[in-house]
Amino acid sequence: MGSDEPLVFRDLEINGGGATATATAWTLGLSLLGLAHLAERVSFLTEQIAFFTGPTVGGLVNATCGNATELILAMLALHQNKIHILKFSLLGSILSNLLLVLGTSLLFGGLSNLNKQQTFNPKVANVSSLVLLLGLLCQMLPLTSRFASPSAKLWTDLFVLELSRTCSIIMLIAYLVYVFFQLKTHNQFFGLPEEEEDDEEMAIIGLWSSFGWLVGMTIVIAVLSQYVVDTIEESSQSWGVSVSFMSIIVLPIMGNAAEHAGSVIFAVKNKLDITLGIALGSAAQISVFVVPLSVAVGWCLGIKMDLDFGLIQTASLAFAIVLTLFTLQDGNSHYIKGMVLLLSYVAISFCFFYSNY
Repeated sequence: MGSDEPLVFRDLEINGGGATATATAWTLGLSLLGLAHLAERVSFLTEQIAFFTGPTVGGLVNATCGNATELILAMLALHQNKIHILKFSLLGSILSNLLLVLGTSLLFGGLSNLNKQQTFNPKVANVSSLVLLLGLLCQMLPLTSRFASPSAKLWTDLFVLELSRTCSIIMLIAYLVYVFFQLKTHNQFFGLPEEEEDDEEMAIIGLWSSFGWLVGMTIVIAVLSQYVVDTIEESSQSWGVSVSFMSIIVLPIMGNAAEHAGSVIFAVKNKLDITLGIALGSAAQISVFVVPLSVAVGWCLGIKMDLDFGLIQTASLAFAIVLTLFTLQDGNSHYIKGMVLLLSYVAISFCFFYSNY
């Protein structure tokens, strides 16, 4: 009997650990579903706000509130010093907006308007693309610096950290100028064409009611995001997938549900300027605002958050931005462009699915 007791306790411990892992996986899954539903409601509320603020401010509010999940997740992960999850989730959000959200929108928009010429204002796309290229440059400099001097690791780590903090300040300045450009000096570039302004729908709820609901939903998103950060590593082991795939692919798909739904709807309605404002605006905001803000907050907290996202991750981001630039360079759209962006996202997804980290 005495020799059997350790086996019994060991079995109870194993079963208990399995039950805990299952509960953790369920917690993450339900939290992600809750975030997806809240993101859809946030998309609806920001659309209502756009009726009162105009398309330019409305698009900025949509991008900002649509990125609330990413921003909250980033701050929580930073507070827990889970830098890899923070970097993965922010990178995944940019990739999701550029390839998945924009690609799906152009695909369904093209299929729904086969007999119409889908056009958009290339000036909007060019400005957002320039901002994205600046963000890419600031992320590539620390990465290339690490490869330039791999022997002196301690010196390189310090140099990468200092360079990242300097580049983050530059990116935040660029974002402020980008917002000022949108709202003040060149806001005429970001307005709707007259024929699209005439058939606008009416708001369903008031401005302050929309803001009130947004505040309440942001609080709930913060609670669910805490569960996500706490359970994602253990759940990835339970599901048999890498943390990079969970953070780069799964989290952004749920977090970008707001942009995804709104962007596709506007593309089907042949309102590609709003679609680009949502997808590109969100990607640019993550790249030159949320990412450098995370570095700055980590700097204040004494956490070594830098802009070195890794070779494969940065290369994926670079190719995503280049593909987007070529897709939007002529001011016209059709479904084949959306299909290329979407298939590129699938290829990158499998890359991280087979990853061991």
